[in-house]
Amino acid sequence: METYDLGIAWDWPYDADFVALLQAACHERGRTVLQVTGENLSGVTEALTEGRLGFSAFFDRAWDANPAFHPLAQEVARRVSRLINPYSQARWVHDKATMHLEFLARGIAVPYTLIVAPLEEPWGPSLSAMAALGPSFVLKPALGGGGEGVVADVQTWQQVLTEQERLGYDKWLLQEQVSPAILEGRPAWFRIIYAAGVIFPCWWHPQTHRYEPLTASDQVRLGLKPLQDIVAAIAAIAGLDLFSTEIAWTQDGQFLAVDYVNDPCDMRLQSRAADGVPDEIVVAVTRQLAKLIGGLDA
Repeated sequence: METYDLGIAWDWPYDADFVALLQAACHERGRTVLQVTGENLSGVTEALTEGRLGFSAFFDRAWDANPAFHPLAQEVARRVSRLINPYSQARWVHDKATMHLEFLARGIAVPYTLIVAPLEEPWGPSLSAMAALGPSFVLKPALGGGGEGVVADVQTWQQVLTEQERLGYDKWLLQEQVSPAILEGRPAWFRIIYAAGVIFPCWWHPQTHRYEPLTASDQVRLGLKPLQDIVAAIAAIAGLDLFSTEIAWTQDGQFLAVDYVNDPCDMRLQSRAADGVPDEIVVAVTRQLAKLIGGLDA
């Protein structure tokens, strides 16, 4: 049987740089890598099923968006002992309603939120519950991703019903608008990437979506060290090797987790896309994942 240290399944064209960097980082540690794309998908799936191919670890960045990869995912789940972002955990964290409740249970502050299923509750939440959201709120599908289905500046329950009918999701989060504090001219809104035990915090502008690394000295100087503990607590809940999360420091001095667990984590290079992740962080993430792979048989 031919065995690779790591298999990487991917089909999003913008993943090419990230996958290439991860493969290079693994090769630096003497680890073998097989990329699985649409071109070799059927052959790899067949070889894995028949026991002619094996992997010590597998990283699947295609299964959640492309049904063509589902048979491969089923075989990987049965035959590979170490998965980066295991399927069962990934499915669990994809539900924002579940994550909202888990965060509350673990003491992680989140925005005031109502979880609703409009078709089951056409009359809507109580007037007092809706009033607590404020004059306008954000509508998020519980199972959406990458901003899909998110509607800002919603003001009435009727708008919720209209969007539910238009988009078709069955469970929604109605979330209060969060206004970040301004620190040295920038919104105190942060997107943090977690990779195999290491936390990479970044400033992240909620309008432009542009990243800027948040240095350790700035964390101390600006009183942002709690971000580290919050992300560590989120990592303990999520059980994933790679994800991102968003945390805002509000005008009343509170850290709120505003977007819970993002997986797959967008790892486009900033040198190629204005709203991509700083290149040096992407490189550091791939090295951390390669270190994880390299330590599997240590």
